[in-house]
Amino acid sequence: MIGELYERALAGRAGVEVEDGTGRRSALPVQEWMALRPGDEGVLDRCDGPTLDVGSGPGRLTVALTERGMLALGIDTAPYAVELTVAAGGPALCRDVFGRVPGAGIWTTLLLVDGNIGIGGAPSALLARAFALLAPGGRVLAEVRAPGTAAYTGPVRLRAGQAVGEWFPWAWVSADDIAGIAWESGAAVKEIWEEAGRWFVALSR
Repeated sequence: MIGELYERALAGRAGVEVEDGTGRRSALPVQEWMALRPGDEGVLDRCDGPTLDVGSGPGRLTVALTERGMLALGIDTAPYAVELTVAAGGPALCRDVFGRVPGAGIWTTLLLVDGNIGIGGAPSALLARAFALLAPGGRVLAEVRAPGTAAYTGPVRLRAGQAVGEWFPWAWVSADDIAGIAWESGAAVKEIWEEAGRWFVALSR
């Protein structure tokens, strides 16, 4: 049901929400992921060398980097998201970041945008995995929540009306918390910036 509801949202059907373990719900903002939006340019400009876009969704960043002449690869666990990326002209594979990922050790930039630092519900473990995929000196560019936003680590699920997906682990990380999380993975915050009301960090070891 997770994949079915996510694909429903990617196909443009409204009404898909994400619900956390406390019962709080919010709209799944899939339409924001379909094309470049304010705040993306700063991320794209900071990509240096081969870039791995983790949780690439419909692939707007992967496609934009490819159009800039850069080597980029999107990975996502949703086959339909990968299909959308490829159809738009970006290379993408259906992969789990914690599984086998092509090019491990060659990537110089790894993206965790649109809240994807929450993948797996353990941000420090995700960052440790990210740095294992990066070349020495590579860095992670991640989108975080605004300062003052409450963090959350726990189960979430997708729902649309009476259709409810399975729970899966997730985390929402604020700019206030990222330094400690980075430290747990052996990394440090090298830059933090705000653009168009969105917050981002650059992390390196």
